[in-house]
Order: sequence, then C-alpha cells, then structure tokens
Amino acid sequence: MAEQILIVDDDTRLSAMLCDYLSDNGFAARTAASALAGLDEIRRKAPDAVILDVMLPDLDGFETCRRIRAGSDVPILMLTAKGEETDRIVGLELGADDYLPKPFNPRELLARLRAILRRRGSGGNADRVMRFGRLEIDPASRVARVDGRDCAMTGHQFDLLVALAENAGRTLSRERLMDRLKGEGFEAFDRSVDVHVSRIRAAIEDDPRHPKRIITVRGAGYVFARRQDEER
Repeated sequence: MAEQILIVDDDTRLSAMLCDYLSDNGFAARTAASALAGLDEIRRKAPDAVILDVMLPDLDGFETCRRIRAGSDVPILMLTAKGEETDRIVGLELGADDYLPKPFNPRELLARLRAILRRRGSGGNADRVMRFGRLEIDPASRVARVDGRDCAMTGHQFDLLVALAENAGRTLSRERLMDRLKGEGFEAFDRSVDVHVSRIRAAIEDDPRHPKRIITVRGAGYVFARRQDEER
C-alpha cells in the first residue's frame, strides 16, 4: 500500500503539483488548504507524513505543528517561505522532523520526505535494547526511557540519540551527525543538530543545563557519556 502524505498549504497550485509529483513517485497524497482543515484530516485518517507550510491563512505552521505534536508523532516536513534560520529552529523546537525553504526543487523534497519516513520505519539495532544505567533505548519500539518513564521526542531526535548512543565514548562532529540523519544537501553550519540535542537533553537529563549524558566538546561536536549514571 502506498504511504499516505498530507500536504497542508494554502497554495492550491503548488499542492496540486506536489500531489501529482508524489503520486508519480509511489505515494498517495491529499491536501488541506488551511491549518484547521489539516488537523481535521489528521484526526479523520492519520497520514504517514505531513508536509506543512509555515504561512497558513488561519493558524501559522508553528502553532499547527504544536497541535499535531500534542497528539501525534507523525513525521512533519515544514516548508518555510523565507528559509530564515530562526523559522527553521522554531519549527524544529516544536517537533518538526525536517524543513525545506521555498522555493525548492521537488527532487529535494522527495529525498527529505523519504529520509524522514525511512528513519521512522528503520529498526536500526532492532533486536538490541541499549542500556546506560537509568537510560534505556529501544530501537525496535523507538522509545527511550529513564527509570521506566517514556521520554518525549520526535523521530528525528530519537535517531540522533541512537546515533550518539551507538558511538558512546566517541566524539561525533555536527557534520557527521547531519550526514547520518539527513544525507547530502544541507548547510554545513546549520544549527538543527544543536536544537535537537537541546531537546533530547530536556527529555533524558536530570539537569539539561548541566548535562552529564550528552556532552558538548567545544569545537568538535558531541560525545555520549557511556558511564554517566554508574559513576554517580
């Protein structure tokens, strides 16, 4: 069965073009011309992914993203008209999995859409639960837990956590993490990794301002501390 994509954008001409393009590439796409219509569509029939424009006539894309995340972890690809860094960071902080500035090449949108769907569907080390003291990471169920409590994070953030945990004790640069998560075609100085790390810290650290599990290595990247809990 073709994966279902919901396009939430008031530019009906663009939405129709994207529907045709996605259909030609094996997806089943439907559209909503406003935020509230998009939210109704998600409640009516949950899609496999949402393409969400920031500029909408009723609610903006950021508020729409927040409302989607309140009840769903569906992958969200945000479209930003200006492509400004601030818009991208706000979207990621609210739970979007990726972003794409307008105007865009449809092939890049397709590549990014496939990437977030692949990350969501990938089991990674599906048979191996990773345990680090109080923290448990289960790639099969795509859940991280601290003391048995589920940690809220997006699919993108979970994949970043897995990438760090699989390389526990080794410093990973931002560029390497971006390569791991998003493939080619992104900006070398994009701050999206930093935004996601801050959200992961908020989910798994006792004190996110003074992290002991995911440590910043100045000028180099991040390292996942293997024995943070055991050494207390």
